[in-house]
Amino acid sequence: MKAFGLADESSSAGFLEIPVPEVGPGEVRIEVRASSVNGFDAVVAAGMARGMMEHRYPVVVGKDFAGVIEMLGDGAAGFAVGDDVAGITPSEPFLSRGSFADYLVVPAEGFIARTPAALEPEQAASVGLAATSALLSVEAIEPSDGDLVLIVGATGGVGAYAIQLAAASGATVIATGLPGDEVWLKELGADEVVDYSGDDAAAVRGRHPEGVDALIDAVYLGDGFDTIAALVKDGGKIASVVGSADAEALAGRGIAATNVNGQDDPVAFAKVLRMAAEGSLTVPITRTFTFEEIPEALGLTEKRHRLGKLAVTIAR
Repeated sequence: MKAFGLADESSSAGFLEIPVPEVGPGEVRIEVRASSVNGFDAVVAAGMARGMMEHRYPVVVGKDFAGVIEMLGDGAAGFAVGDDVAGITPSEPFLSRGSFADYLVVPAEGFIARTPAALEPEQAASVGLAATSALLSVEAIEPSDGDLVLIVGATGGVGAYAIQLAAASGATVIATGLPGDEVWLKELGADEVVDYSGDDAAAVRGRHPEGVDALIDAVYLGDGFDTIAALVKDGGKIASVVGSADAEALAGRGIAATNVNGQDDPVAFAKVLRMAAEGSLTVPITRTFTFEEIPEALGLTEKRHRLGKLAVTIAR
């Protein structure tokens, strides 16, 4: 089958021809129709995860997927051959299976859900990790009517979903972006847009000298995070999807901080998939790539500025 990933320890990411994966007990094999690109995918493709996680080659890139069940393993329950499903590849202590391929094998329990008829494969595959992380982040900060919520990294997939979810709670949403992004961000539900090409923290402080009630961080690490976190009022809340929040240190100011990992929460995934199908959550796809264009999509994801989700059509 065709795939995109790392062939061995010394190789760069590229197109591969590898065997169709075998189906084990409790697993299903999915003919992949679509995927989407996340920041984690770009990290793996660039080889930056080597030394951080075990790689069992070939390592196929890709977390999100939508497709059709092609085979059931022994004991796999709840699904049938021919079911349209979507999901996120399971979190494992090693990297190997991924969704940028013709076929993907995943456990039947906990990692897939039936794709609602209202969603095209590219839409279902663009919910996944980003929307799940956004939902868990918004739930962690518990915004209520009138709260001032700052979302940094707002133009990316997680941010685009988080804007919608925070706005739906009644919060006033400040989103970081570039001047040309303002209309798009406000259509998603942002009340204010702060230009991050300058000093975004100073800009927020200038508008809101007393600080914000909550922060969702989808981009900052190290000193950058500390500067942006200083905008949160004592007793406020922070959620980071890039692992930046030092909960113990922030507790000194009475701030409840959470590092969010969206890939292991099937309940949250099922919820956002349903919301997308119902129309209460917009799937913010701004461009769809062919399988052959995956390197271009990954290149755009590596850049700080991109809008929404980049979908990938694998097969039809």
